Amino acid sequence: MARSWQAPQLLLAILVALVALTYQFRRKTFISIKEVPASEAYVIATMQFVTNEFNRESDDKYNFRIVRVMKVKKLVTDHMEYHVNFEMRRTTCQRLETKNCTFQEGELYKQIECFYSVFVVPWFEKYRILHKNCTNG
Repeated sequence: MARSWQAPQLLLAILVALVALTYQFRRKTFISIKEVPASEAYVIATMQFVTNEFNRESDDKYNFRIVRVMKVKKLVTDHMEYHVNFEMRRTTCQRLETKNCTFQEGELYKQIECFYSVFVVPWFEKYRILHKNCTNG
């Protein structure tokens, strides 16, 4: 009679262990968090992605370009996340133009400050914006 309870208890223990492992696997545990220079190769590629996405989603007639990267934090797990603070300015280039773009002056001058959090798997050239916030500077 005692043996009939052992099988369900064993199955319950296995189920609890699987749930605990799944929860632990889904939690994001950072291996490394550090500030890195904007000149780092993966940061440059990420900032190009961010600029392209910003201009693609923008309703503005003109493209924007990064003027200054103020701070970059790199978080490493099974992928990388970059948390970037930067400034952008409106250029003289319209949507399809990308070469020789100078910054707007006078009435069309516009500068914005942005924070982006970007999921990056650079070895697969995979990028995804997790969070973004831009305000007029």
